[in-house]
Amino acid sequence: MTTRPTLFLTVGLPGTGKTTAARRIEVEENALRLTKDEWVKALHGPANPPSASDVIEGRLIEIGLRALELGINVVIDFGLWGRDERCSLRQAAADRDAAVEMRYFELTPTEQRRRVDQRQAEEPHTTWPMSDEELTESAAIFSVPTQGELDGSEAVDPPPEGFATWDEWRRHRWPPSVA
Repeated sequence: MTTRPTLFLTVGLPGTGKTTAARRIEVEENALRLTKDEWVKALHGPANPPSASDVIEGRLIEIGLRALELGINVVIDFGLWGRDERCSLRQAAADRDAAVEMRYFELTPTEQRRRVDQRQAEEPHTTWPMSDEELTESAAIFSVPTQGELDGSEAVDPPPEGFATWDEWRRHRWPPSVA
């Protein structure tokens, strides 16, 4: 008997424990872990260019979707701050007959600041410095997942206006190359 592959989505702001959880899921669920920060660091060192970040996320998503098609569990470790991002990936998994498990991580701003500082001090090669302003700006644009998103009981939204499908939106959101 075969089981459907699962797409695990780690959702949360910086320093909330997503990568630690993704590493655990990788082992426990025999999943391909796709952690964007590791790729950005490997390719861009101390820089963190937003345009390259989006392209790297897109390439990793395509790898993850192909792995699902091959029956391999996948864990996406990016944060996925927008509901539209999460909807597009939930739909992509459904289109590949894969299950989705969304894991949401949150902390108080004080604990988040402490963890970001600790990671910067102990593992600077894995992260970038983040100011209080950057953390505040991130929190302001983050869309907290609903209970229905988390437990899978809520239907995927239709694609945003101007896009016929979530695949089309996903290719727009995560471009194939740096412009």
